[in-house]
Amino acid sequence: QVRLVESGGGLVQPGGSLRVSCAASGFTFSNYFMSWVRQAPGKGLEWVSRIDRDSSSTYYTDSVKGRFTISRDNAKNTLYLQMNKLESGDTAVYYCANMKSDYWGQGTQVTVSS
Repeated sequence: QVRLVESGGGLVQPGGSLRVSCAASGFTFSNYFMSWVRQAPGKGLEWVSRIDRDSSSTYYTDSVKGRFTISRDNAKNTLYLQMNKLESGDTAVYYCANMKSDYWGQGTQVTVSS
C-alpha cells in the first residue's frame, strides 16, 4: 500500500522557519523524482519544488527561490522541505507527491501569521 505522510507543519511568524517532512512507503522511493505542491486558502494547487531521484537537481517556483530548500534521504525514504524567511503568502496546505505515479499525501498545514 502506497503511503505518503507529511508532518512538521504549524504556525510560524513572518520571517521564521519551518521544516516539513514526508515519509514514503509502498513504492521504491529512490526510483522517483519527488515534488512539493501547496494549496493556499481558496486557491488552486501550486507546484513548489521538485528533486530528482538522486538529489542531483532541484527546481523551485520563482516565489520560493532562495528561501526554500528541498532535500531527500533515500535511505530513510523521506522527503524534506526547509522553509526560511516565511511570508504570509506561504500559508497553505503542503503536499508531497510522486507526480509520475500520481501518489499524494494528505497534506500538512503551514500558517504564517503574527
